[in-house]
Amino acid sequence: MVENQYARAVKREGVPLAQKQIFEVFEVGDRKWRGVGEIPMSGYRLRDRYARLDAELKFDVGDIHTNEHPACIAGAILTGEKTPIDCTAYGTLCSPQRPLGAPMVSSEGTCAAFYGAGRGLGIGFSAPAPLIQLAPIGEMRS
Repeated sequence: MVENQYARAVKREGVPLAQKQIFEVFEVGDRKWRGVGEIPMSGYRLRDRYARLDAELKFDVGDIHTNEHPACIAGAILTGEKTPIDCTAYGTLCSPQRPLGAPMVSSEGTCAAFYGAGRGLGIGFSAPAPLIQLAPIGEMRS
């Protein structure tokens, strides 16, 4: 579930004028994502009438491939199949100072967030922990 924290300024339907302007220039298309691969209809591309401004065409980048480090499980982390502490490179070969994959590159990345919290590094938490602890149903108080 997504919750809008800016309800006074941003309505559920968004900003129609901004959406109109975006879709005037861009259209939805297939996109390759680092660590995950191609996801159909998951990104934007410039419409044909703006092709003269398209860097992918202007610089003939062709089919870009990223070579992930063999120890990096970024794709499995990005899709929620695994956590950073499941990765053998986490905290050793891979750190915020020397990231191997997308989840460690920015502070918002899952691996970087785990690292910043000390999870799996012998300090702080050693495994993902729930944000709140719930008492078993029989022990709940009203």
